[in-house]
Amino acid sequence: MKVISVMLLVAVFWSQEWKSALSDSIIHIGAIFDETARKDDEVFRLAVADLNLNNEILETEKITISVEFVDGNNPFQAVQEACELMNRGILALVSSIGCMSAGSLQTLADAMHIPHLFIQRSPAGSPRSTCSQTSRVPGTDDYTLMVRPPVFLNEVIMQVVSEYSWQKFIVFYDSDFDIRGIEDFLDRTSQQGMDVSLQKVESNINMMITSMFRTMRVEELHRYRDTLRRAVLFMSPATAKAFITEVVETNLVAFDCHWILINEELSDYDLQELVMKSIGRLTLVRQTFPMPQNTTQRCVKHNHRINTSLCDPKNPRSQQLEITNRYIYDSVLLLANTFHRKLEDRKWHSMASLSCIRKNSKPWQGGKSMLDTVKKFGVSGLTSFLEFTDNGTNPNIFFEILGTNYGEDRGRGVSRLATWDPVHGLNGTLTDRKLENNMRGVVLRVVTVLEEPFVMVSENVLGKPKKYQGYSIDVLDALSNYLGFKYEIYVAPDHKYGSLQPDGQWNGLMGELVFKRADVGLSALTITPERESVVDFTTRYMDYSVGVLLRKAERTVDMFACLAPFDLSLWACIAGTVLLIGILVYLLNWLNPPRLPMGAVSSTTLYNSMWFVYGSFVQQGGEVPYTTLATRMMMGFWWMFALIVISSYTANLAAFLTITRIENSIQSLQDLSKQTELPYGTVLDSAVYDQVRSKAMNPFERDPMYSQMWRMINRTGAGENNVEESKEGIRKVKYGRFGFVWDAAVLEYVANNDEDCSFYTASNSASDRGYGIAMQHGSPYRDIFSQRILELQQNGDMDILKLKWWPKDSPCDLYSSVQTRQRGSALDIQSFAGVFCVLAAGVVLSCLIAMVESWWSRRKGSRVPSKETQADGPSVRQAADPCPHSSNEHPLALGGQTQNQNPNTGNTTAPTATHYQPPACCDIPCALIVQHSYEPTNPSELTPKMRMTTFTTSPPTPRTIRRSTWSTYTAGLTACAPMMKAPTSSSPPLPSI
Repeated sequence: MKVISVMLLVAVFWSQEWKSALSDSIIHIGAIFDETARKDDEVFRLAVADLNLNNEILETEKITISVEFVDGNNPFQAVQEACELMNRGILALVSSIGCMSAGSLQTLADAMHIPHLFIQRSPAGSPRSTCSQTSRVPGTDDYTLMVRPPVFLNEVIMQVVSEYSWQKFIVFYDSDFDIRGIEDFLDRTSQQGMDVSLQKVESNINMMITSMFRTMRVEELHRYRDTLRRAVLFMSPATAKAFITEVVETNLVAFDCHWILINEELSDYDLQELVMKSIGRLTLVRQTFPMPQNTTQRCVKHNHRINTSLCDPKNPRSQQLEITNRYIYDSVLLLANTFHRKLEDRKWHSMASLSCIRKNSKPWQGGKSMLDTVKKFGVSGLTSFLEFTDNGTNPNIFFEILGTNYGEDRGRGVSRLATWDPVHGLNGTLTDRKLENNMRGVVLRVVTVLEEPFVMVSENVLGKPKKYQGYSIDVLDALSNYLGFKYEIYVAPDHKYGSLQPDGQWNGLMGELVFKRADVGLSALTITPERESVVDFTTRYMDYSVGVLLRKAERTVDMFACLAPFDLSLWACIAGTVLLIGILVYLLNWLNPPRLPMGAVSSTTLYNSMWFVYGSFVQQGGEVPYTTLATRMMMGFWWMFALIVISSYTANLAAFLTITRIENSIQSLQDLSKQTELPYGTVLDSAVYDQVRSKAMNPFERDPMYSQMWRMINRTGAGENNVEESKEGIRKVKYGRFGFVWDAAVLEYVANNDEDCSFYTASNSASDRGYGIAMQHGSPYRDIFSQRILELQQNGDMDILKLKWWPKDSPCDLYSSVQTRQRGSALDIQSFAGVFCVLAAGVVLSCLIAMVESWWSRRKGSRVPSKETQADGPSVRQAADPCPHSSNEHPLALGGQTQNQNPNTGNTTAPTATHYQPPACCDIPCALIVQHSYEPTNPSELTPKMRMTTFTTSPPTPRTIRRSTWSTYTAGLTACAPMMKAPTSSSPPLPSI
């Protein structure tokens, strides 16, 4: 009986102790969620249900919960609801709210020693910002545990931007994002010299974009478009979708834009929609959780099996889980494992209801032990592994960086580019990859303006597309062959490069690109700031400078170019010297007659002296010998003078006929600007026109040379000297007095290919601009075109293309201001026309003199009796003879020595002297026939004309005297023979004529 009584007492006691333990072991968890986070409540209840079904963790214990919803921006409400939960006897508090209410809950949890698992929730899905630290009493424990890891967005985005080598970009953030969360990122970008802009995206995005278009000017809007090429987005997925859709539809971004969206809450569904709505390249940064690929391993965690709808990635419910949902599930799992360990250690502290209102309320005694147990152990769940450090934070966080390639197609594939974690940093390489070199299948629409030699029509067949050629076409073909694209080309409707109109619109080639009617603009298109603000340019493929086209001075036809080596005054001095020396030679011989040898011929008349001096000057010699020392001395110095003069003339004439020394005053733009006689201008509203105007009017880059040029170009409102197109300016230069200011490369080609080589150019050596290929703003092809152009320049291919249109061996001299013949070419007739004219004049004058002499000879010959008159007898002859005289008065005085010759024997007798006084009437013809050796008794009876010539002892023949003298001799003999005495046996015979 005693034994039974003892056993009953033990049983009753054990039953009482079990009831007490059962009542104390009921696990009660409180939860406070944001009123918008209904899914958090759903996952929280699902987690509790899963754990209550798991007998391995809590065995027979069950978890009871109390959930309250509060306004995330109302801390007072959050504290009030938390106090209500503590009154119900909760062992732990789980909250998923914002930073504003979390601070109040943290203070309350520290005061009541209730473990508080705080899951930071960003408002409206925007990226998180670091919550401000709550002031606490020193020495007290922090009962709030940060389930979500600290915010590492500053570190991640800084790493990504640095890897992409961005130097200029804009940061967009929505109205729910706390901009103070990226303050550290902005400070670091500023320290590294990055140009970062900030813009807040309003909730009504359509109204914001519309207002932007309404208030911004065209230039500002284009600059804004350029800024949007690189952007970082800190906004919720919903806002990002709406914003990207709006900017794409309004053409604010193009195919080469690159945007980065960073948000931990990006789901797979959000990612797919963002890629579908965007163009260009998109990089997405989101938080990820390393999980095994095997579904069984993903759902089974140690001693707990997670609900399949949450752990299976193929399950739609799992794909829509938010990060806070995952952390809530793992928080419940962590608390369950903590309770399990407390039950196993038999260190359970019962929970009495706490009152926050009573002043003397004491905190929970088991709170410290529960907090230490939670920190000590971790748990594997939907967030990979949840654990806490000593300071109550979760160190386990991983980011994945996803991205697309450039392209026009929406819905492109997304690939993982790299990962990031606080320990290892960036795992992978990020590069801002350009478009691939393979552009096969791409057809570009090219707009152009005809400009020699950049773009010209090579073939224009009716019914077929025009074919084009030129330097720019060659460059485009080289790019096409390498990259594989094709193109369709057409000329701008108004045949202009384009300028900004008063209504803010662009015309011409630029307008075609601005309004996206063409993909590429190609011609002699220079890169200017105004154009670059509305379109994109490749790197320059040729340097550009301003030049002027001028017409060469025509060479005047100088018929007397042979006289050009000497000045007119020098020619006059030479002519005077010839006359002076001729007179001096005559005087010297007249004052001191030379002693001539027997039989020598001498003539010392002024005429012969002049002829001798002239002949020696032109190096032809003379026939009159001078034997006196004075005459020879003078002639020696005269010959030396003539040698020097003739040699100098010959050398100077050769140089003068091969090199033209005419210089023009305009050899540069400076010379052009300083003169006002020659008008000049350019194409109205062209890049050259704008450049001259800018450098003349802009006070920051004013140039005196351009200021003077602008006065001429802008004369009478820029309408007088300017033209509508370049061809008109070239025509004005060719057919008038005009200077055309235009691209130096174009002008050099025009001067090189002119048939008459009538142009020359002058330009500045410095080139501050270049020719580029224009594309739509934000075109994805700009960088790849620029890269290929640089390769062509580096390989020398661009120089080869240039030599095709600007050869070095040009047939025309581009820089000479007059038309000159090439070195070594033959002399033309114009250079010697004067010589032929002088010769022709001499021939004509000689003919005239010959005619006069012939007339005079005939006139004198009419006075001589004819043979018929002689045959009529002496009476007739005497009647015809105006000089009657006896036959004895006509000795045989025929200029030769008379000898008595017997025709039969041939013997000769000694000569006899004969005296003859020619009659006055026969003085003229007979004066040229003088005595031979008949010495008269009275030499004074000889007339002066008979002294002129003394023949040798033998009769004269054509071999012994000059031909002209022989002609004169025979003519006189013929005239005087009828009037002379017939020869006798004692008279010398007449010479044969």
